[in-house]
Amino acid sequence: MSEKVTKLIEDVKALTVLELSELVKALEEEFGVSAAAPVAAAAAPVAAAAAVVEEKTEFDVVLKAVGPNKINVIKVVREVTGLGLKEAKELVDNAPKTVKEAAPKADADAIKTKLTEAGAEVELK
Repeated sequence: MSEKVTKLIEDVKALTVLELSELVKALEEEFGVSAAAPVAAAAAPVAAAAAVVEEKTEFDVVLKAVGPNKINVIKVVREVTGLGLKEAKELVDNAPKTVKEAAPKADADAIKTKLTEAGAEVELK
């Protein structure tokens, strides 16, 4: 770094916050630029990335109510979970109960459709 740049940095470090604010405004007016534009441009990709991260990709399939066709619901629960007859019956008897945790959206929708067609009331969380 040149001596001029080093001295300028030292001078800027010595300024108060109010003086720095005045310096920024004066530089913006002198050179016809805005210090806010690069900050806004940098913040936009971060906000977009945050929106992408917040989109939920995994869902819990919760059996809320069995409905009138308990046997059909038990069959679907066995098919979806791989549980034995006794375990599937216990799960259905103890509704509301989570049938599948952290299932991808497509799988969760398919499970919900199967259980709904069997007569159960299902919720995705």
